[in-house]
This record gives sequence, structure tokens and C-alpha cells, in this order.
Amino acid sequence: MSLAIEPMIMTGKEEVRTLKDRWTVVTADGSDAAHFEKTIVITGNDPEVITPWE
Repeated sequence: MSLAIEPMIMTGKEEVRTLKDRWTVVTADGSDAAHFEKTIVITGNDPEVITPWE
């Protein structure tokens, strides 16, 4: 199983909208936002973070 953890921090309200490309997510009020992602793979009993960290 794989999981993508993707928190988003916004300076404005919490509402978001998806653009016509059906991929891009922006804040509904046009405020600044930051996005961070980690992908975790769970095999057997051992989770492994596979996103590189630099």
C-alpha cells in the first residue's frame, strides 16, 4: 500500500478550488499557500518513506 501525505498551509481562508486542468489546486480567495508532500510505502509491517529529503 502507498500513501501520499500532502498538507497545505494557507495565509487566507481554508477553501480551495481545482482549476480546469483538474490537477492544479489554488486557494479560493487568491491567498498565498505552501504545499509539502511525502510518499510512504507500507510492505508487511515496515513503513518506508520513499520521497527524497534534501
